[in-house]
Amino acid sequence: MSNIVISGTGLFIPPHVITNEELVAAFNQYVDNFNEKNAAAIEAGEVEALTHSSPEFIEKASGIKARYVMYKDGLVNPDIMHPVFPMTQEGSTPEMVTMGVAAARKAMEQAGKTADDIDMVIVSSTFRQRDYPGMSVEIQRELGINGFAYDMGIACSSATFGLINAYTALKAGTAKCVLFVNPEFTTPGLNFKDRDSHFIFGDVATAAILEPEETAKPEHAFRILNTKQFTQYSDNIRTDQSYADYCFDNVPEDRYAFKQRGRKVFKELLPLVTNFLEQQLSETHQDAAALKRMWLHQANVNMNMFAVKKLLGRLPEALEAPVVLDEFANTASSGSVIAFHRYQDDFQSGDRGIICSFGAGYSIGSLLVEKV
Repeated sequence: MSNIVISGTGLFIPPHVITNEELVAAFNQYVDNFNEKNAAAIEAGEVEALTHSSPEFIEKASGIKARYVMYKDGLVNPDIMHPVFPMTQEGSTPEMVTMGVAAARKAMEQAGKTADDIDMVIVSSTFRQRDYPGMSVEIQRELGINGFAYDMGIACSSATFGLINAYTALKAGTAKCVLFVNPEFTTPGLNFKDRDSHFIFGDVATAAILEPEETAKPEHAFRILNTKQFTQYSDNIRTDQSYADYCFDNVPEDRYAFKQRGRKVFKELLPLVTNFLEQQLSETHQDAAALKRMWLHQANVNMNMFAVKKLLGRLPEALEAPVVLDEFANTASSGSVIAFHRYQDDFQSGDRGIICSFGAGYSIGSLLVEKV
């Protein structure tokens, strides 16, 4: 049976940057406006006063310094505090499609593939702008690809689970060349009025081509040696929105926003991640110290350093577990693929690494890869 490779990757970076300083200035002005408006209720103990944030708090808590966004003006306006953009309607193209197509074209170019070479499209993402028709089918149409397409997602593990689905389809012979697309238009799903979460997400899109090794150009090809997946239910990272919300009166504004119990996630998820990776390395007779690189999920730099230190028995060198969230922030499921795309050019034939993401669910997905 043929080896399967990732033969090309693509990255779409949105047009706008918001630094921590800009985000905090808007948030703190919102806080001042809120506290002034509700001064009497706060004094009476009926409403809790909001507190300021700071760039130093954000960077210490997460490692994030800035983020890319599709729309900026509303996010840094203390009277709005959400992205402002046209509502998607029939005949218009959703942002996730535009972003996904841009990343896909770059992956196809790097892999040397045209639409005629591809017969399957997987769009895997945490967020979804539209339930149907599928974003994947629209991206398929925009690129002129024949065959079939489908959408999938499992929160922040969507990228690795999508890559693994592409791999298994190729192994099973149900596809000859797969385009994986991972658009994460995250900012509409974030509560920018919440001090503990307003800084977390940024927008981005990644993509990859997967195919049998014998049809791939070797320049950027990475052989997939092993895949592993895990899920265990937890609602510590969640959103409560539902297609049935229109049936209810007085739906709270924050129902549609991302929520998490950060300390519980850190305490519960990290042991699962480290045990998972230790098991995968043991099952594949692979020593963590022999890996050239770990392209890990980019949610929080402290989580990544904890996991790598547990695996290596020491803190990693910068290129052993590269960080991109300082520039991109948490991009939901895309972070490990961004890191893989950005930090692979120094690999020689036979060098190995792990692409791993983890998040809500709880869910963990990982691919052990080797440079062709």
